Amino acid sequence: MNSTEIVRFALRGLSANKLRTALTMLGILIGVAAVILLVAVGNGSAQAVADRISALGTNTLTVMSTSRGSGGLTVKVAEALENRELAPDVQSVSPVVSTSGTLTYEGSDHDVSSFIGTTQDWFAASTYAIGTGALFTADDEAQARRVVVIGQTVQEELFPGVDPVGEQVTIGGALFTVVGVLEEKSSSSGQSDSNDIAVAPMTAVQQVLAGYGSLSSILVEAKDSDQVDTVESEITTILDQQLPADSDGTATYRIQNASQLLETQTETADTFTTLLGAVAAISLLVGGIGITNIMLVTVTERTREIGIRKALGAPRRVVLSQFLIEATLLSVIGGSLGVAAALIGARFEIVGVKPVIVPSSVGLALGVSVLIGLFFGGLPAARAARLRPIDALRYE
Repeated sequence: MNSTEIVRFALRGLSANKLRTALTMLGILIGVAAVILLVAVGNGSAQAVADRISALGTNTLTVMSTSRGSGGLTVKVAEALENRELAPDVQSVSPVVSTSGTLTYEGSDHDVSSFIGTTQDWFAASTYAIGTGALFTADDEAQARRVVVIGQTVQEELFPGVDPVGEQVTIGGALFTVVGVLEEKSSSSGQSDSNDIAVAPMTAVQQVLAGYGSLSSILVEAKDSDQVDTVESEITTILDQQLPADSDGTATYRIQNASQLLETQTETADTFTTLLGAVAAISLLVGGIGITNIMLVTVTERTREIGIRKALGAPRRVVLSQFLIEATLLSVIGGSLGVAAALIGARFEIVGVKPVIVPSSVGLALGVSVLIGLFFGGLPAARAARLRPIDALRYE
């Protein structure tokens, strides 16, 4: 009996009880789809957070004060970080004053979650690009002109159907002229809206809203993303000189390294994705046990058929191959349907996350399903092949 005939007999055996075959394949289908989709959800979640961190600029460092007393971050400290001798790898330094406020335009109000006062260098360092209009200039900073650049959300809330460039908004009782609108920036699920922002010269914000106290933070941009760790070391030396430690020796500042944050997040996401895949793989194992169960029942039901075939001269190898092929076909067809179901499911958001299919997970899940068919089908196939013709023929 050649291979074609063995496959044909295997297909005939599977079609003899269509409902039982379909239910067995369903177990494999669910297992494969679960592995691919859960890995895709983990990967999608990791990518969303990575995009969020990358949007902040992986070549930037954010200096924040941890001191509860007087002093803290000042413009003088920010200027010290621009020292080309002590910090030659620093590209730019942007002092930041951050507050919230209500913008008013022709009777309409909008609470801006992030009203930032800073310098022109902040836009390039934080990867915000201008959409329409223009950014404020160094002269605007020097003259403390009340001009502002707004985000897409602010434009949609205050200027529906109107070009905001050149219009005036009121904040803190003062008039600011809108000179530009930023390009839309993506926001990760569960994160604050990156487009609900307004940026103005720091001198104007201090004058009208924040006062001339401490800065909220200082954004430092490295010349290259590979030099971020070097820049961190350079500015640490300067900050230690400018900001003495507390009485207990604790530093009065904290440096947030975007590249380190991204690396940590990536490692955490990989662990999370692996855990999700491992949990989903349990369902594949359950599907394999289901194959063993069904094939044992099949062997029992077809004992007389096996006896007749062996009595007519069918060798042990043929019987073994037939039942192995039946078990493998259950896995292959169920696995293929599982891949199709996963690809369809990945088109929709799951728990607020857009799944991102990992190609290797598709091949791995399908490959494991085939191995499961061979492994779990081996016991029933071996049992069928070991049957003695005389015992099989007398079986009732």
